[in-house]
Amino acid sequence: MEALAPGRAPRGRRRAGTEGSALSALSVAAVLLSALLRAPPAVGYLARLPRSFRLTQDSLKIVGSSHFPVSVYVMLHQKSPHVLCVTQRLRNTELVDPSFQWHGPKGKIVSENSTAKVTSTGSLIFQNFEETMTGVYTCFLGYKPTVEETVKNVQLKYLVYAYREPHFYYQFTARYHAAPCNSIYNISFEKKLLQILSKLVLDLSCEISLLKSECHRVKMQRAGLQNELFFTFSVSPIDTEKGPKPCTDHNCESSKRLSKAKNLIERFFYQQVEVLGKRMEPLPEIYYIEGTLQMVWVNRCYPGYGINVLKHPKCPECCVICSPGSYNPRDGTHCLQCNSSLVYGAKACI
Repeated sequence: MEALAPGRAPRGRRRAGTEGSALSALSVAAVLLSALLRAPPAVGYLARLPRSFRLTQDSLKIVGSSHFPVSVYVMLHQKSPHVLCVTQRLRNTELVDPSFQWHGPKGKIVSENSTAKVTSTGSLIFQNFEETMTGVYTCFLGYKPTVEETVKNVQLKYLVYAYREPHFYYQFTARYHAAPCNSIYNISFEKKLLQILSKLVLDLSCEISLLKSECHRVKMQRAGLQNELFFTFSVSPIDTEKGPKPCTDHNCESSKRLSKAKNLIERFFYQQVEVLGKRMEPLPEIYYIEGTLQMVWVNRCYPGYGINVLKHPKCPECCVICSPGSYNPRDGTHCLQCNSSLVYGAKACI
């Protein structure tokens, strides 16, 4: 009796002809999709969710230090935390006749500024943070400890950084038993499979991208040659406001949507194995090879941004804007050293 290669369907079963087989495989995939969309959500499935890169509620008010600059992280195009013009000690102390004055990279900040607001208690709040607003901000605080005492002056420095969500996605690879490598049915099947996967994640505002598709002849263990399709594709979240079906509920967070999309894709391939195992007809020419689905998590930053746990321990998974002396030219994970770079967010070393 012929030995079975691990994770593959039995080779002894008769297969249908090439043309009918390709159409049969497409029909199986379509049926699988229909069943999958009707299936109840998985219960007790342990999904790998990325750790949150967002700042916690404890960070909504940030106090300064008279000993060192305090780092502040503001998501691009979002409102900032309240940056207080006091230290932790002074925050819990009564201040008589306090005065506050803020200076940023472009000079003095007035309370009427449209992009930055200074409250009556001296807090600095950015309304719509832009890359160009990154830099050193200094607050000058004057106050009296008591009515009888003279004015004391304190200078507090903050390093305010723009940061963005990482560009993260899952990359999958899967193998299919195929028709001869020069067959048009392989191409037809590939297009249909991508359409099915895209429809599968559409409601989650995620998109499927084909990264690579290759056909190879593979020598099996203790068996002959067979044709196999090697698919590599990715699933990534898209802009929820620009997607074909805008996301409006609490599940709009990118990591949650992406995790659900990953689960659907894994179930889709698992159910292909189940359906083929129950078929009484001969195996189609093109079918998924059990156990070949592989997945990796890919995390990238946009050009001009990078992740640096040592430099930004309070925002360890944030894609923080590159500081002067560094740059990120492409979708890499880290800012690279460049001594000639004198600006924040450099995308080239010039």
